[in-house]
Amino acid sequence: MKVGVGMNRSRPSRDKKVSQASITRITRSTSSRARHPIPADPQDSGQGPYGKQRRKQTDSALAQDLSLMIVSGQDTASKGKMSQAGRNPVQACQSTSDQIFPYSFPAKSSPRGGLASAARLVKLGRCKNVLVVAGAGISTPSGIPDFRTPGTGLYANMEKYNIPYPEAIFNIDYFSNDPQPFFSLAKSLYPGSHRPNYIHYFIRMLHHKGLLLRLYTQNIDGLEKLCGIPDDKLVEAHGSFATASCHLCYTPYPAEEAKVAIMNDNIPTCSFCAATVKPDVVFFGEDLPQKYFLHTEDFPKADLLIIMGTSLKIEPFASLVNTVRSNVPRLLLNRHAVGPFERVPLRRGDYMELGDLADSVRRFAEVLGWSGEIKELMRS
Repeated sequence: MKVGVGMNRSRPSRDKKVSQASITRITRSTSSRARHPIPADPQDSGQGPYGKQRRKQTDSALAQDLSLMIVSGQDTASKGKMSQAGRNPVQACQSTSDQIFPYSFPAKSSPRGGLASAARLVKLGRCKNVLVVAGAGISTPSGIPDFRTPGTGLYANMEKYNIPYPEAIFNIDYFSNDPQPFFSLAKSLYPGSHRPNYIHYFIRMLHHKGLLLRLYTQNIDGLEKLCGIPDDKLVEAHGSFATASCHLCYTPYPAEEAKVAIMNDNIPTCSFCAATVKPDVVFFGEDLPQKYFLHTEDFPKADLLIIMGTSLKIEPFASLVNTVRSNVPRLLLNRHAVGPFERVPLRRGDYMELGDLADSVRRFAEVLGWSGEIKELMRS
């Protein structure tokens, strides 16, 4: 299935609300209006956000494990102000990737009891449908720069492209008028020069163990596929370089030919309407892939949500974390507290392990007893 800008043009708009009865399209924008509702308390007996009857919390063992998470996680939660993404569950998407750690409120790392509690749930067989929500932080150990880090991020080094503001390089209207700045940047963004790291293989191990329900990623680097995560387990919410199409009539274009043209400083053009062709990376103002709508099926099924390497500021992607059932544990592995994890006190069942992401994932794998298997997987 082709996932990207050039395939499905009826994707949900990031400017319009998504209704259960009729899903139209969602585009990347800078709107801050809510998109994904926050589920009601699981003890309520009313209908859930997807029309399904909510089940009361009756699992005392799970409740005990969640209590352990709270005891270990609340005391060290961030005391900063709630971010705009936290106040408004859905905003418009703001970049092709989500590595904005310096703009998130820093917090002390929580005790390691949360990793142990989450691992215990997995070992007890209580977490059989694990969802992973990932941002570009999972790829920085592979040497891929982020977008917004002061001094080193891509947006901090845009002067050479002579654009009015950094995000314009990913704005579809600006691209229509002047595609050259994006093509110049795309030469350094194209997949091929970077390899998956330990974090990617940890997610693949979740799949290997039969636990991964789906990985939702904001990344366009293709490293998730490269490490062996199957396409049916992957939602590339912001598209990828794997396909290309005309940005006006959406006629598919050979991705390799587009890459060759761009690498040689040429502009690929559509053979049908002569407009500019671009890789199927989702720009501001463009539709999200149809595959993104799997979230309406996946998030109500989840029994564990792992959030890693993201600022939870890019909408509507960021608000997906609010659509799991309220009794589902959420584990944030990140450099800073973000989104709902900036809330004091934390929601019941929320836990965060802050600091270096690769280190946190390695420790999580150790608690799970997967370290040796992951290393062997990377070698093979």
